[in-house]
Amino acid sequence: MHLHLAYPAVLAVLLFCVGLYGVLARRNAILVLMSVELMLNAVNLNLVAFDVWLRDALHAGQALTLFTIAIAAAEIGIGLAIVLAVYRNRGTSAVDDLRDTAEPTGPDESQEPPQSLTSPQSQKTEATA
Repeated sequence: MHLHLAYPAVLAVLLFCVGLYGVLARRNAILVLMSVELMLNAVNLNLVAFDVWLRDALHAGQALTLFTIAIAAAEIGIGLAIVLAVYRNRGTSAVDDLRDTAEPTGPDESQEPPQSLTSPQSQKTEATA
């Protein structure tokens, strides 16, 4: 029995679309990481399906799939470590709240004005004191 290429390709497209929706719509960092894993699994399914369909003697698609699984395992380990560190510091794993971790870029966002923005009069009084 020979499986037609369209079936795993359609399943891979559905998996990839669900993963893409999860990355774009979810606000929890762990769910975003799970959605990225779904997308990688869709790619793996395509690699194996096309490897079987092309009847490659070297099985390059299956070898690439093993590399992808290894990279995905490392990515999820590092990603979970980062999410746990952010959760311990901030108390939340929401992706929207991570914008607050950026450092201020201009004088409008900082708490106290830099020395160069103080008035010349106050600089003179500080120099004489």
